[in-house]
Amino acid sequence: MIYQNVELHNIEDLVSVRGLSGLRMQRVPEAVRVKLNSDAQSQMCHPSCAEIRFVSDQPVSIKLSCPEGLGTVDVFYGPFQSLERYEIKQDISVIHVSMPDQMNLYDQAKLSDLSFSPDVCRLLMAGDAMFIHGIAGNHCRPPKRDELPRLRYLAYGTSITDSGHATAPHLTYVEQLGIRLGADVINLGSSGSAFCESEIADYIAERKDWDFATLALSVNMLKFPLSFFYERASYMINTICRSTPHRPVVCITILPYSREFGDTFIGMKDKGSPEDYREALRKAVQNCSCENVYLIEGSDVLKDIGGLSPDLLHPGDQGMIFMGENLARMIKPLIETL
Repeated sequence: MIYQNVELHNIEDLVSVRGLSGLRMQRVPEAVRVKLNSDAQSQMCHPSCAEIRFVSDQPVSIKLSCPEGLGTVDVFYGPFQSLERYEIKQDISVIHVSMPDQMNLYDQAKLSDLSFSPDVCRLLMAGDAMFIHGIAGNHCRPPKRDELPRLRYLAYGTSITDSGHATAPHLTYVEQLGIRLGADVINLGSSGSAFCESEIADYIAERKDWDFATLALSVNMLKFPLSFFYERASYMINTICRSTPHRPVVCITILPYSREFGDTFIGMKDKGSPEDYREALRKAVQNCSCENVYLIEGSDVLKDIGGLSPDLLHPGDQGMIFMGENLARMIKPLIETL
């Protein structure tokens, strides 16, 4: 969406919250958010892989706050990562961004094959709910379509999709996958609350701004009976696949995780094993009549459990990179004709 001559990428609504200044940035419209479970309602206000993007030959100032927690902003110029990282806290922070002098010395024609134009300033946000308070700067405009990646990739899943234990937004597997396939990322990960509600399935299906999708379904649902998981997963898969038959939809079974190494704190034994839920997802994909649905095993995405963090659940940076590399290799043949 466009806000004061900048693009807010992976942000679909700006909401005024009583008692707080600024506008809360949300990854889904308010009308969708309020229909989700209470944890997902909160998570969809977190700016997972969301960005503030603009093009300007003059300095630009952005005012942000994080009233109830802590956020971070990493600065990129196109695909080039700056050393700039800002912490966003309760008080309003003013971030001043200007194109580095060195960037103006390059022959832009020789950088034309990059997915992102180096002219596009990108502020990658992470952390808790963030509020925007205004943009100041002359000659500032949103990026043009040809300055951005041609393809758009949408990801739905758990905290592993949201961010896992990656130390920066661009190190999440969804961003790593996007980088390798030259695709822009729409991240709808929902930490601890990816319950596959019909409302989020309908919303994803109705969106026309993505070319392929991954659905990581879903370690969060091990607390529910298998039949409930199967019903919700089937609805999500069928609804999204039927929305536009030419868009590949890749379903990913549960990654290897702690419960399979002797820890039972996640899930409930009387609801079935992780393998039972993997098999339920396999059946949901098999029973979908659409030709644009695909299944990838979580064990093929994360082959080395050494990529996990010490909780043996969330991938760290190395695990995220492994996942991005493996998924890119497997998905690339599915999108060659897009």
